[in-house]
Amino acid sequence: MLRLAILLLCCVIAISLVYAQPIPGEVAPAAVQAEPANQGMPQGMTLWGFLRAGGIIGYIIMLLSLIAVALMIEYALSIRRKTLMPPGFADDVLKLLTQNQAATALQKCQNDPSSLAQILHAGMTQYEFGWESVEKSAEEAAAEQASRLYRKVEYLNVIGNIAPMIGLLGTVVGMVIAFQDMAESGGHARPTELAEGIYLALITTIQGLLVAIPCLAAYSLFANRIATLISETTFVAEQVLQPIKRNLLRKR
Repeated sequence: MLRLAILLLCCVIAISLVYAQPIPGEVAPAAVQAEPANQGMPQGMTLWGFLRAGGIIGYIIMLLSLIAVALMIEYALSIRRKTLMPPGFADDVLKLLTQNQAATALQKCQNDPSSLAQILHAGMTQYEFGWESVEKSAEEAAAEQASRLYRKVEYLNVIGNIAPMIGLLGTVVGMVIAFQDMAESGGHARPTELAEGIYLALITTIQGLLVAIPCLAAYSLFANRIATLISETTFVAEQVLQPIKRNLLRKR
């Protein structure tokens, strides 16, 4: 969470610095006053002009996009094979179990925060109850690790579903305002003015979709990665626990 907060803070500072600079292609205030029909429009179709045209709702969507980017970076750094299965860890524990140093192996797993260590620790604590208990406990620990990671990436799914809804809200509000202006003018609003209002209203929908599509794609990618890595971790844990299985079966 600390890394996520730092990344999000960096994104906010970066966007603030960009807004502090003049927008390329943006006309001066005097020019805008000379052409009232162009007020509120993204000048010169610049990127930041397009983002600003969404108004308050557009800024909310932009904030969601910054949060999503920070989450993607954090997940890319934390949901990796070497994070869930530290290199050499399985071999070290297997060596200890082969040498009948179960207590040392258990302590080693207890001090390691990786998913593999947690699965092995859960299995080894059930040693005195037989292999069936060891195997069941390890499987339950693997399911818990998978569930924890799925809950973690669920934030991307939430943002991916909320962003287009917020964009649609902005579109509806913009359409209401556009038609309200036309009604107040007695139905004599110029087509250019009506088109401008509708244009600005539709921008938030585009912004919401531009945030939602990458978020949902990233969520699917990370969910598949979690499924693959947890499957590999469970298989490695089963191989490491084989000396315990042999010892328990030998005692029968």
